[in-house]
Amino acid sequence: MPYELSTKDAVAWLRELPTESADLVVTDPAYESLEKHRAVGTTTRLKHSKASSNDWFKIFPNARFGELFREIYRVLRDDTHFYLLCDAETMFVAKPEAEQAGFKFWKPLVWDKCTIGMGYHYRARYELILFFEKGKRRLDDLGIADIITVPRIRGGYPAEKPPQVADVLIRQSSNAGDLVVDPFMGSGSVGVAAARLGRRFAGNDVNPQAVKVASQRLREFGEGQVPAEIAAMPDEQPDLLDSLVPPKRSEGGPMP
Repeated sequence: MPYELSTKDAVAWLRELPTESADLVVTDPAYESLEKHRAVGTTTRLKHSKASSNDWFKIFPNARFGELFREIYRVLRDDTHFYLLCDAETMFVAKPEAEQAGFKFWKPLVWDKCTIGMGYHYRARYELILFFEKGKRRLDDLGIADIITVPRIRGGYPAEKPPQVADVLIRQSSNAGDLVVDPFMGSGSVGVAAARLGRRFAGNDVNPQAVKVASQRLREFGEGQVPAEIAAMPDEQPDLLDSLVPPKRSEGGPMP
């Protein structure tokens, strides 16, 4: 399916998208509370290394949530959904800001990573997915639970989300041919899930290296629009990409 990638500030990029052009937004900003965890040495995914580097993360401050959510609300069509991945601390900041932008908040979903992470106070094995709505849209399958159990990725790029998580959200809240948007796409997991399900994808990340990896992962789905400076960058090593790409499955097949 067609895809278009960009490397800009997330809000600036969203402002370039036409009003009511998107059918679904699924995104995972580098939220401000990551800085707190990094300061006490628990956020190992932000340490300096090829697979986990501070250089990948330009924190998106809580103070900018208002402008972010207003732009997301503008670009979404009526009767659509918006999913924001975050931690519990960020939820209390993001929820009222999104509601002020016009969204209805339904509930937090839980991504169960199956194994615990780092920390000192009840080490976390989950992340939250805040479920917002613009207008009124029925979920595809009302029998789906609010806990999505998918093992975390080991050895991939920092904070990488398995495409299977986005797979559930995209199936529930969009149709084949719809446009899925991710302004903080990282290395492209939402785009991979969207393409495999026959959706179009528009993605952005402020980090050019992340966009390069996303472009490599999306090549198997055909030619897309990629900035010239990204296309000119050397490819990442195949072995690093292998850990990010799950096995293919059909539209109606079981979750891996």
